[in-house]
Amino acid sequence: MALTLADYRTNEKSWWCPGCGDFGVLAALQKALLDLQRRPEEVAIVAGIGCSGKIGNYINCYNIHTTHGRTLPVATGLKLANRSLTVIAAGGDGDGYAIGMGHFMHALRRNVDITYVVMDNHIYGLTKGQVSPTSDPGFKTKSTPSGNIEHPVRPLELAIASGCGFVAQGFSGWQPQLIEIIKQAIEHHGFSLVNVISPCVTYNKVNTYDFYRANLKKIEDIEGYDPTDRTKALQTVIEHDALLTGVIYRQEGPSFEDAIPGYREEPIVHQDWSISEKDFEALLAEFK
Repeated sequence: MALTLADYRTNEKSWWCPGCGDFGVLAALQKALLDLQRRPEEVAIVAGIGCSGKIGNYINCYNIHTTHGRTLPVATGLKLANRSLTVIAAGGDGDGYAIGMGHFMHALRRNVDITYVVMDNHIYGLTKGQVSPTSDPGFKTKSTPSGNIEHPVRPLELAIASGCGFVAQGFSGWQPQLIEIIKQAIEHHGFSLVNVISPCVTYNKVNTYDFYRANLKKIEDIEGYDPTDRTKALQTVIEHDALLTGVIYRQEGPSFEDAIPGYREEPIVHQDWSISEKDFEALLAEFK
């Protein structure tokens, strides 16, 4: 029986502000899963801290709400334990590119088959409007009343330079394109980064929907663009100051799981982990 959009919805009331860009990300995720016909029991979402961290509560599937910055190691462990799951990690620019940056960089190089959706609003929304890792220089917030003096983290450039096999950026205000990006990311074999520009309508009055509609450029509108050309991808991101949407870089290759001896033979969750009483006592004695 074919699934419907209702199969991916829950009854939990959202706590997001009206107009929050995260609603667009939620809708795109649900529609992407519907188009791919991934059953709720075949999907797991691992989310972090911040406004974006609640997204797993609003999608009918397995959901782990983990500690600040630890989304990717939890998602990695989950995928390695049960390779049959479609594992989607979700978080914000603070969760992913500040406290979680160390995990982000190592997830890129490991290339575990998970999709990482980052809702990037250039501000800390949950804690009432402080500067975030992706905030622009000069940006005034409660924590930077005279303007931000730090250079922003540039996730697209970092991901491409670090060897990520699938790097894309979407905009929560452009649903059709975002749905297609997420679908391609889920189907990509290996680690996929989808940085989503998701405006905060309450605390960020600079990086607004109108700003992005006027300044973003779709990658498919660049004549002759080749997403498999890594050097060109990096050059294009820099030339456009990362104000791009679409699949920016894609390179198929072996995933982390492919390199694990015996991993493809049988998932850990299906293996027999029972132990005899004698062996259990011997194990306890070894660690006394």
